[in-house]
Amino acid sequence: MANNKKNPTTRFSDRVDYYIKYRPRYPANILEFFKDELGLTSSSVMADIGSGTGFLSELFLDNGNRVYGVEPNKEMRETAEKLLKKYWKFRSVNGCAEDTTLLRRSVDFITVGQAFHWFKIEKAQLEFSRILKPGGWIVLLWNERLTDATPFLQAYERLLLKYSIDYQQVDHRNVNNRKLDSFFGKGKYGIKIFKNSQEFDFNGLKGRLLSSSYIPMEEHSQYESMISELKAIFKSHKQAGRICFEYDTKVYFGRLE
Repeated sequence: MANNKKNPTTRFSDRVDYYIKYRPRYPANILEFFKDELGLTSSSVMADIGSGTGFLSELFLDNGNRVYGVEPNKEMRETAEKLLKKYWKFRSVNGCAEDTTLLRRSVDFITVGQAFHWFKIEKAQLEFSRILKPGGWIVLLWNERLTDATPFLQAYERLLLKYSIDYQQVDHRNVNNRKLDSFFGKGKYGIKIFKNSQEFDFNGLKGRLLSSSYIPMEEHSQYESMISELKAIFKSHKQAGRICFEYDTKVYFGRLE
């Protein structure tokens, strides 16, 4: 298939509804990790960069934190504004990792959920250094879908590799130790891993597939073949009418030198 040249800041614009309904949230026990090991309190000020529809922001808003949700995608940002409107401590910001528009030394934590692999790392590093208070933390999080833990997950991964537009090019697993060392400093960051999961019927499985920016939509010539194969995978692997996605939620945390 032809490589998708869509701008990273707009590639989810036509998938917001799928994203809200079918993407995994973050495990609640991550909040305890922030409190116990990173010193989070309810008075900590958060900058959630690449905040999308607000999944991660909401975790901290529920803790009483002031959260700046910095998101360049108009559709996702406006969706977050609607979903989080009950939180008076949430401020939606039209900005990006390289230009957040936030004040110098204004935040205690910078969080990045499912977005770091889209950033221009050197420019983001400079911007994060500018807005973070001395001693502040940067925390990068990904819900990393397991690809071979079960026969279903193996079959689903094969489907992605067969039908995706640019899956291997934009996969967050491309963020390796070398890139993290370049960002934080060699050996200057820690990692925690939390378990996470989702269960779906077929409609949920279809929605989860279509929430990914590298997957063809209805107008694509391969769409019907892809959905037909997805149905076959579901039929082969369902248990009590459902299938299970399993994730390692990986949390990288450190301070910039």
